[in-house]
Amino acid sequence: MCLMGTGLRIAGLLLAFSCNALAVAQTSPQQKAITLDDAIRLAEANEPSFAGAMAESRVAALQRWDAKAALLPSVTAHNQYLYTESNHAKSSSSQGGSNQSLPLFIANNSVHEYINQGSVNETIGLAGVAAVRLADANAARAKAELEIARRGLVSTVVQLYYDVRAGGEKLAVAQRALDEANRFVDITEKRESGREAAHADVIKARLGQQQRQREFGDATLANEKANLELGVLLFPVPSTRIELADEPAQPQLPDRQSAEAAAKANNPELRSALASLKVSQAEALTSWAGLLPDLALNYTYGIDAAQFSDRGPDGTRNLGYSASATVDFPVWDWLTSERKVKEARIRTQASKVALTSAQRRLLADLTEFYNEADVAGKQLASLDQTVADARESMRLTNLRYINGESTVLEVVDAQNTLVSAENAQADGMVRYHVALAQLETLTGRL
Repeated sequence: MCLMGTGLRIAGLLLAFSCNALAVAQTSPQQKAITLDDAIRLAEANEPSFAGAMAESRVAALQRWDAKAALLPSVTAHNQYLYTESNHAKSSSSQGGSNQSLPLFIANNSVHEYINQGSVNETIGLAGVAAVRLADANAARAKAELEIARRGLVSTVVQLYYDVRAGGEKLAVAQRALDEANRFVDITEKRESGREAAHADVIKARLGQQQRQREFGDATLANEKANLELGVLLFPVPSTRIELADEPAQPQLPDRQSAEAAAKANNPELRSALASLKVSQAEALTSWAGLLPDLALNYTYGIDAAQFSDRGPDGTRNLGYSASATVDFPVWDWLTSERKVKEARIRTQASKVALTSAQRRLLADLTEFYNEADVAGKQLASLDQTVADARESMRLTNLRYINGESTVLEVVDAQNTLVSAENAQADGMVRYHVALAQLETLTGRL
């Protein structure tokens, strides 16, 4: 019982220490402002799917070296001692001298048999060449799949990164709108006290204030959610506060011709489809290898004698070599090899269809992403102008209301217009950056 109580106290202390450490990590601020490149680098180190694709690519590269090594001769050091019960008969012609006991098993050479040999083996055939081609194709496909996973991760990081930036801007918009609503409530109450406005104006202003309070709460929640989603990819503690670095300038959209050239040269989906086609062709070659013979060569040097020595008791030489060449011709396997050839041809046709589909998908994605980025980029200037006009309208409407020249409804409408314009501006920024990132990942520039 004492040991159990001590163990519980130790476990409680460890749990308390872990909770304190987690609390400190959660409350500690992020000192360095994170750029988009920093976010991508951190995500590549923490995202499990990308780590799996990286592992598969490295394994495929090692298997490629193994397939090439299989074409080279192998060397084996063979050491063995065999003891067989004697049949108690003597034979003067037995290996190792006269009057040696014969082994009870006729398959064995001697009662005491020592084998110490070095053996070199080499197999020459189409199967080895096909295995190298298959390993090369698998390595190329794994490399292309790794790039696909990386670009998918980049797209996700870009979306989350600018969601965080937009969330911060929308939170600032909600804060300004709430401050403006509070100020407007104060104005209406003062005008009501001075008998310059009706009580209905105060009620309308308070309704707007309550709406702004709810919007501020929603903006706070959305901002925290965006930070958590990005924090899951970047940090051990998702609630780590994220501070984004300022962007020096708005990235520009590249010209259409250079984007098309880069997309065709750096598209991993095309490389993956092409590698899959080569895999199918290599599998077909492997199937054909099952119909052809292999040449097996062997060279063995060492001893296989009744004494562990280079010479026997009578001076005979135990050390020597042997060589062999073997060719096995496949004769009948119930048409299994022929069926494998047909299966490989079927897969090759499917791979060709997938390659053609990938080419069509590339052209469609290029047009779609470029047009999306082009439209979103052109709308940014319009959104900026809309925000500027909405702010000026808000200022003028407030002045007219103070002078008794406009109604409370006009002020509330101006407030709503400004909030909608500023939120649309933040959404437009996210739309442009995400569309541009999709185009850059398609062209291999990001």
